[in-house]
Amino acid sequence: MTTHRFEAVLGADAGDLPAVVLPADVAAAMGGRARIPVAGTINRVAFRGSTMPMGGGRHCVGFRKEIRTQAAVDIGDLVAIEIARDDAPRTVAVPADLAAALAAEPGVRAAFDAMSYTHRREWVEAVDGAKRPETRARRVAQAVDAARARIA
Repeated sequence: MTTHRFEAVLGADAGDLPAVVLPADVAAAMGGRARIPVAGTINRVAFRGSTMPMGGGRHCVGFRKEIRTQAAVDIGDLVAIEIARDDAPRTVAVPADLAAALAAEPGVRAAFDAMSYTHRREWVEAVDGAKRPETRARRVAQAVDAARARIA
């Protein structure tokens, strides 16, 4: 796995997105015309994500708010990027209550597991982020409904 290093201005050439555009040689070296799974650092703060194709062979990688906060960066700042292709499996630790609800009906857990890593992570974060038990129960039910809707 080759690590590529470069500096870029956060948001430059990416519209109003908190993202950096990969240099053409970096995008080409990582291969792929679609999304490329990546891992690296922004100002020495670790991140994991995927590139977004922008057309014309260009790719950008966006940074979630918590990563930007940890890295103390904002749109318009010059950032140091280290990035590499990340082909490691992407797993999500499903909390016990969500796992039990998904297992209660045939095929629902399999449908949940077939969701993209990002969708599974977002559902788990929504459940884990609930402060009240009734909110957590509602979010578990919503996650189960979303998985059930994928069964055709």
